[in-house]
Amino acid sequence: MNVAVEHIATDQPPDDSKARDLDYGWQSGNRVELLENGEAYFPAVFDALRGAQREILLETFILFEDKVGHELQGILIEAAQRGVKVVVSLDGFGCGELSPAFLSELAEAGVMVQMFDPASKTLGIRTNWFRRLHRKIVVVDANVAFIGGINFSADHLADFGPEAKQDYSVQVIGPAVADLHHFALAQSGRQVRSRRGWRRRQQRPSPWTDEQGDGLVRLIYRDNIQHRDDIEDAYIHALSQARQRVVIANAYFFPGYRLLREIRNAARRGVHVQLIMQGQPDVLLAKLAARMLYDYLLKDGVVIHEYCQRPLHGKVALVDDEWSTVGSSNLDPLSLALNLEANVLIRDRAFNQQLYESLETLASNHCQTIPAKRKPRLWLWRLTVGFLVFHVMRHFPALTGWLPAHKPRLKPFESRPHDA
Repeated sequence: MNVAVEHIATDQPPDDSKARDLDYGWQSGNRVELLENGEAYFPAVFDALRGAQREILLETFILFEDKVGHELQGILIEAAQRGVKVVVSLDGFGCGELSPAFLSELAEAGVMVQMFDPASKTLGIRTNWFRRLHRKIVVVDANVAFIGGINFSADHLADFGPEAKQDYSVQVIGPAVADLHHFALAQSGRQVRSRRGWRRRQQRPSPWTDEQGDGLVRLIYRDNIQHRDDIEDAYIHALSQARQRVVIANAYFFPGYRLLREIRNAARRGVHVQLIMQGQPDVLLAKLAARMLYDYLLKDGVVIHEYCQRPLHGKVALVDDEWSTVGSSNLDPLSLALNLEANVLIRDRAFNQQLYESLETLASNHCQTIPAKRKPRLWLWRLTVGFLVFHVMRHFPALTGWLPAHKPRLKPFESRPHDA
């Protein structure tokens, strides 16, 4: 039996011209719950998926054929078989090792499987390294949504061992789910309503009204079309307004000068600025890149911690006692200049405090603090090199447009017969 697995492969806007420029504002009346690591995230997501009645939209950078991936596969197959519309969007690089049998089992059950920028190996090497679909979003029945940095893989669980990742996502219930649903639907290539019709639908009472909270939530994202700098700009704006505290926990930290300057300026104003970086990275280059910037930041009073218990995979931040962000975007050239990313901005004092306590526990109990008075080592030279490297990466898509990974096309694909 041949099974059609649709391949979407572009960061172009959706075909519906009325949904081309998706720009979302603040939505009030939301309940936002912090989900730390797979132990909290997977049960919450899987319970929501099992309860789906109409629709599941899921996109992820990584899905592995391990105990988490197989459990997810089974839940999605069961949902599709009971008549739920299930759309799964996967990244061609992060999910490039999935077997045809695994994907075929999903498609045969009625799951609509899509692969972003698929590419076969050349001389045994994958070429689709850049412009990845790095978002992690799940929306169920347009009533509950999940967004953050956690992939569907067992390495987000503590029993994976020393290489288990430390990471964060959130569950959102309330009016902001309409934005996440509209965005996920549009990005999956599905037909979406006009903006006018969608706005009317937004005003309808949510079935979750009795569980909603007071949180303001705004969806932001980056693409390679009209929203290239939205996530970076959101960080910069929040930092420029900081008056008391800033905590940034980010797995891959190598931002451009604009963001570095705002971090430094906040510390110079007397804001208590803490960065939580990788001490046990899964990619050694990430640690070396971040350390190029340490002296520049330390000399102005930024406190830098390196998390040493296991690999840090989080992409979260908070400013003062209200503003927070959780999402898929690292603060490095891949996320800020190449990948397709999505974060939520949150204005909620209770959530901010919960995230702060979690990060403070991490910093106090599981991190080593970089000495503030260590002898500077060619910090100006390192900053100059870092500036050049970042901006070479920022313009990398234009410089390397001839690579196969940068000419994605929407094309149907017929998988081989199921390997039964």
